[in-house]
Amino acid sequence: MSGSTPWVLRWTPTARPRRRLICVPHAGVGASVYRAWGRLLPAELDVCAVQLPGREGRLREAAVTRMEPLVEAATAALRPYLDVPFAFFGHSMGALVAFEIVRRLRAEGWGTPTHLIVSGRRAPQAAPRHGPISHLADGAFIDEVERRYGGFPDVIRRDPELVALFVPGLRADFTVLERYTYMPEGLLQCPIAAFCGLEDEEATELDMLGWREQTAGPLTVRAFAGGHFFVQSAQAEVIQAVADELGIGETAGDRP
Repeated sequence: MSGSTPWVLRWTPTARPRRRLICVPHAGVGASVYRAWGRLLPAELDVCAVQLPGREGRLREAAVTRMEPLVEAATAALRPYLDVPFAFFGHSMGALVAFEIVRRLRAEGWGTPTHLIVSGRRAPQAAPRHGPISHLADGAFIDEVERRYGGFPDVIRRDPELVALFVPGLRADFTVLERYTYMPEGLLQCPIAAFCGLEDEEATELDMLGWREQTAGPLTVRAFAGGHFFVQSAQAEVIQAVADELGIGETAGDRP
């Protein structure tokens, strides 16, 4: 397997990987948030990331606003990448999308990942904590996203052109989340690791324990310094924790 597709990006392809880590980004951003991971994780692990329509190189495509077609299309694109043992990592909305992709792969007979690592997202069966906001005008929408999660870039907020570029994809992702309805299925057979930020009120350590209801395997909960976007502020620690969960030892540092 080599190269990338519109749905799946790889920046440091491994010629003969022993395993593959499939990463799903959080709401409003593209696959490039995982660009450094392929350099920082051991070379035996091939890192790729899901690129949703409506962002980065797919900016001109219409963003998806429902979970089912999003998962269906992403799953179809990922099938060629399942030629070696694979694991999933997803942060925030990406954790929920990764969970649903894993369930769809199982239903289609593609097997089970070695691990599912979910980050910054309450378990799917948990009732919504907030009301919908995807219908709000841009300013009110941005304010509410900032209030809940923090980290909304000021450079975007101050520039109407950047708002026009960035907000539609973010709004579409919130629409996906607000329309999502959890449907119970059989337990996953893989271990689940649940990561959270110690200062994140949207996905606390207690919240992450709810993922225990989704697996017949073990659940590990790890907490990191930081708020909702601890995966960025504590990137080195998060990447090392991913390596630990996958049993591949110390991270390698940047590779050429």
